[in-house]
Amino acid sequence: MIKPHGADALDARYVSDEAERKALMSEAEFLPSMLLNSAAAANAVMLGAGYFTPLKGFMNLADAMSVATDMQTTSGLFWPVPIVNMTDDVSGLDVNRRIALRDPNIAGNPIMAVMDVASIEEISDDQLDTMTEKVFGTLDESHPGVAVFRHQGRYCVAGDIRVLSLSYFATEFGQTFKTAVEIRDEIAERGWETVVAFQTRNPMHLAHEELCRMALERLNADGLVIHMLLGRLKEGDIPASVRDACIRKMVDVYFPENTVMINGYGFDMLYAGPREALLHAVFRQNMGATHLIVGRDHAGVGKFYGPFDAQAVFDELPEGALDIEIFAADHTAWSKKLNQVVMMSEAKDHDPEDFSVLSGTALREMLAQGIAPPSEIVRPEVAEILMDHYQMEARQSAVGE
Repeated sequence: MIKPHGADALDARYVSDEAERKALMSEAEFLPSMLLNSAAAANAVMLGAGYFTPLKGFMNLADAMSVATDMQTTSGLFWPVPIVNMTDDVSGLDVNRRIALRDPNIAGNPIMAVMDVASIEEISDDQLDTMTEKVFGTLDESHPGVAVFRHQGRYCVAGDIRVLSLSYFATEFGQTFKTAVEIRDEIAERGWETVVAFQTRNPMHLAHEELCRMALERLNADGLVIHMLLGRLKEGDIPASVRDACIRKMVDVYFPENTVMINGYGFDMLYAGPREALLHAVFRQNMGATHLIVGRDHAGVGKFYGPFDAQAVFDELPEGALDIEIFAADHTAWSKKLNQVVMMSEAKDHDPEDFSVLSGTALREMLAQGIAPPSEIVRPEVAEILMDHYQMEARQSAVGE
């Protein structure tokens, strides 16, 4: 099986031994507390689940800046995005002292980790600008990732952590949320060697389904892991529970048994385009995938990135930065000429009107009106789930008015 990134074995920071976890939880009740923001809490979940192997905790400012500018830590480890714990409130926090980290996403802010504080550093305006521009490619706060990152706080609190709770992901998405350890173990149990990962924050339409099938066939892969983001999204994105139901229905009906694993991970979407695509590759390697599908505008938003920037960035990596490979894909769509989904760049003798394409806005309007989209766009079983969701949203909106 493919090795984890930068290590021989996963380093999941979650304390799995129940007695040790209870002892740390008891200790944490008497420690100074720090309330995390949602992004830092998501980082803690990813550290706890082993996805961020070989990191042991939150980066200090030097590592964060090095990662932002050079895509490597000060020790030389390839890493594409700073994994930081930023705050405006450092009262009661001291270097070389253990603190309790509290969860912002659960009522009552329960303890989710303990942290040995290694440094508390103020972030200058220039440093914040540099990190933002290098990671997101822009300082424009109309970019949802930029807007979140620039308002997390002006202090960087770094240190190793021991995770005591995987937040709401383990309870609200018990069937879907899996740690990198659990996914790697299941891949081994299935005997899969060549494993394709598909990243999604949306329900999968027919074109996505066929793209996965193309990757499986062309790579002669043993299996597919559909790995969905379960954390915070931007306004207007479809909730994780609806997305989960859509994907499960699609797989149940249209994929052979034992060829697909459906899992999710607890992270907040960055919308960072190329840099986030690289981060996706890092933690898919950690969970045991040998290939990651990177399609058009992967992890992008609006017009901030070119359609294939997230593929091109992999060509710029130094040799040995990652072991996982990408399956680079163009936009897929239904060909009216061939009566099947094709990669548009591979469809010869096709004009734009030869493809069935529906804008996201038009699709949402149809679903909200209870109009089933064409079957060459959305599977009917999936469309039914989405129509129920959008019609419920429309009714709630009408009541609110």
